[in-house]
Amino acid sequence: MSSSTRVLHVYRTYFPDTQGGIEEVIRQICLNTQSYGIESRIFTLGANLEPVVLKRKEAEIHRFHRSFEVASCGVSFRSLDGFKRLVDWADVIHYQFPWPFADFLHFAGNVNKPTLVTYQSDIIRQQSLLTLYRPLMRAFLDSVDLIVPTSQNYVSSSEELGRYADKIEVVPNGLDDAIYPEVQGKELVSARGQFGDDYFLFIGVLRYYKGLHILLDALQGASLKCVIAGSGPFESELKRHAARLGLDNVYFLGHVSDIEKVVLLQLCRAVVFPSHLRSEAFGMTLVEGAMFGRPLISAEIGTGASYVNDDGKTGYVVPPEDPLALREAMEKLYKDKLLAERLGAAARNRYELEFTGRLMGERYANLYERLLENSMSEY
Repeated sequence: MSSSTRVLHVYRTYFPDTQGGIEEVIRQICLNTQSYGIESRIFTLGANLEPVVLKRKEAEIHRFHRSFEVASCGVSFRSLDGFKRLVDWADVIHYQFPWPFADFLHFAGNVNKPTLVTYQSDIIRQQSLLTLYRPLMRAFLDSVDLIVPTSQNYVSSSEELGRYADKIEVVPNGLDDAIYPEVQGKELVSARGQFGDDYFLFIGVLRYYKGLHILLDALQGASLKCVIAGSGPFESELKRHAARLGLDNVYFLGHVSDIEKVVLLQLCRAVVFPSHLRSEAFGMTLVEGAMFGRPLISAEIGTGASYVNDDGKTGYVVPPEDPLALREAMEKLYKDKLLAERLGAAARNRYELEFTGRLMGERYANLYERLLENSMSEY
């Protein structure tokens, strides 16, 4: 690949305005393709636009005013000209799906450069809006050169992806452990004094599909402790549910810093990830848990979560919306520390084989190169 390859990433939100799994995936792709001579820029929307162009280690972030949002779909009336300028700059356009406004930009901007879309999830919840959106969505997916789901599990269970078998390339999401901060002994001592080192840990945005109400039900009357790190639209509802259940063994921490997250991951007994709907297409928290050598507990929803967490080898995969099964899996790991350590070591090994940021960067760099070569051969 030439030393001047330019890739434009397109997604509705990005750091530092929001912190989620897809934002982290984009950051990891940008960082881990730099060694292949790839320069990245990111097109995104936001409310706080000071500065409009933000320079970060992974990329330049070009932020445009979000006019309004419908069903988590941000829209900007003033971004089309900026999008066209960035497309002119780029050699390859890399979209994250779903974001319906990006589909509109793709056609309104008359994009005729090599394109790929990382297919993070089907549209699950907004079925009535999907009926209206489907013609645009399919026109968009028809028009891009490559569709990149994050696991074969998701390909196999997605009716929509079945339409595009001839242009699918699976690339699992990955993380680079070198970017995580090192923590000091005093920080570990402080956290251990507060929570101990046998608690279960959830990290993520508190959304409707995360299944945290199921986790709270599983914890009722149990001697298990659980730390929930993250904020989100369901935070207040979850706290009310915990109060109704009389739970005194659950700690809601809200948003945590990177250092706090590392401390929590190093001390926890296991990472629990009870997402019960297919909106959870992969689960970057599971990759983080595996990276830190923690055993994993997740639910079988036919997505990449069960690809990351290999049932019985890296942890346990339980039926969705089943508090009893979830509690039984947690109790197995709580009562048997050696079992937890063995599964955690296997999770770390699986991370090194499948889910490193370096491997993800190599795979995407190869896809960019192939797209450019195919584009050149057409002329």
